[in-house]
Amino acid sequence: MEAIFDTDLLLARKRRAFERGDGDARFLMHRTAEDLEERLATVTRRFDRAAALFCLLPDAAAAIARSGKADSIVRVEADGRLLADDPSGIVAPPETVPLDAESIGLAVSLMTLHEINDVPGLLVQIRRALRPDGLFLGAMAGAGTLQELRQSLLQAETELSGGAAPRVSPFADVRDVGGLLQRAGFALPVADTETVTVRYATMFDLMRDLRAMGATNALAQRSRRPTSRHLFLRAAEIYQEQFSDPDGRIRATFNTIWMSGWTPHGSQQKPLKPGSAKVSLKTVLSPEGEGGKEGD
Repeated sequence: MEAIFDTDLLLARKRRAFERGDGDARFLMHRTAEDLEERLATVTRRFDRAAALFCLLPDAAAAIARSGKADSIVRVEADGRLLADDPSGIVAPPETVPLDAESIGLAVSLMTLHEINDVPGLLVQIRRALRPDGLFLGAMAGAGTLQELRQSLLQAETELSGGAAPRVSPFADVRDVGGLLQRAGFALPVADTETVTVRYATMFDLMRDLRAMGATNALAQRSRRPTSRHLFLRAAEIYQEQFSDPDGRIRATFNTIWMSGWTPHGSQQKPLKPGSAKVSLKTVLSPEGEGGKEGD
């Protein structure tokens, strides 16, 4: 399978961003971790062991701990320096789940699945690590994320050079994510989207935050040529013209796709077999079935 992302470059940028520790740029992870805690609050189960998989920051593990839904929590990261505050964490190659089969009850992944080359393969590994009736909760950037930046850079580069290199990562649609969960063998899959609009003074302030998140261009097919300052200046002008509010500040869209799925278990609800219904759909939908048709 052809790689979409340069994994080594991606990890180096994430590590650099972590070491710089720009707290203001971590707003998206902080918000997502808060959402995770809220979603766990609706789960009636308690799990003996949970895993926070490649979440980069300790926020996910902390959210699980605050929820009180797990007896123990293990963090898994691709670089030991990301686990500096957690000596019990596990270091594993990117896109590899280093856990025994059926060894955890809860698996969580926050804001990194959209930068994985083999998402279906990783989901299968997560499902295998979960015990029967185990829960997976994940959040990833989805379609529409940074659409304003994408359009501004594309238009500017097309104007200046007649073509455009890929500069913003591709993002999955929520319908595709639901299908991926099913393909990976999860039962009761659910996927939904939450949108956050963040306002900045200029495009360069947005790009500064993306750099502090380690979220700059790491596409395998990115252009290796240095990008001219003129291109960014023109893109900033387009951004300001097309995506600014009356007060002059620009908008940046972040769409988060939340996904959940359970490993199959006999106690879970199952759809009825075809032909097993006691009442026909025609009877339910007919006016007579509702007590007769009323006049206008």
